[in-house]
Amino acid sequence: MSITESKLTNEVTKWAVPRPRRTQLASFADSERRRLDDRGERVCPSISVVIPALNEERNLPRVLEQMPDIVDEVVVVDGNSSDYTVEAALKVVPQAKIVRQPGRGKGDALRAGFSVCSGDAIVMLDGDGSMSPSEIPRFMEALISGAEFAKGSRFLPQGGSDDFSAIRRLGARGLRTIFNIAYDVSHTDLCYGYAAFWRRTLDQLTIDRNGFEVETLLMIRTAQNGLRVCEVPSFEHPREYGKSNLRVFHDGLSILRVILAERAPTRADSALRPVLKAADA
Repeated sequence: MSITESKLTNEVTKWAVPRPRRTQLASFADSERRRLDDRGERVCPSISVVIPALNEERNLPRVLEQMPDIVDEVVVVDGNSSDYTVEAALKVVPQAKIVRQPGRGKGDALRAGFSVCSGDAIVMLDGDGSMSPSEIPRFMEALISGAEFAKGSRFLPQGGSDDFSAIRRLGARGLRTIFNIAYDVSHTDLCYGYAAFWRRTLDQLTIDRNGFEVETLLMIRTAQNGLRVCEVPSFEHPREYGKSNLRVFHDGLSILRVILAERAPTRADSALRPVLKAADA
């Protein structure tokens, strides 16, 4: 697996992911998970997967059917769907935790889902079929190897997207560039919601915004708190059924605003001054 190095905030040194011990990764190579070693001790961390879903009755079952055996807990956050999203989920995974979203927006949904997770690690992915659960072992290998936050990237080798319009690709690159300048990091992908992190870091990943900008907000929190971030390749598929809730210009502007609003004043401000003026206009 290709794993890029990621600069820690305000440091010139780069953090490299150490190679994991063979015993740590043994379970990920097997189709069935080996939970205990010869001494009766747990070998692998437990994993919770959080999936926000709004009217995904037709897409969500396909996502859940691909869930690897290493996953211990599935949390589906229903955004008050008008179809049979919940029933469809329980038909595939009867033991799934169903959380009724208290408010609106993806940030609100993730916050509700994270609050009920019991796993050592939390994986977040979408319920529209754009993200393959079969990639979860990649994210877990990054965490076990020393990362505190593993971020999917469509711009790494072995990553990619079948759902990028020209305007989406241009916007993603522009926002990524502004983010990297503002927070002195070097990420290859910003606006992508496939990620994994240790549950113990939840207090440092405070979610206080409710919209699609939550994915960027989480990356801001990693930079602000100096968490070790590792990018892993991920491939984005187009949704098969239904319409996307993404609003390219509206959500892009929201992401830009949160990038600029959350930043601490740095020497990079002079480079961002034209962007600041345009956003405030």
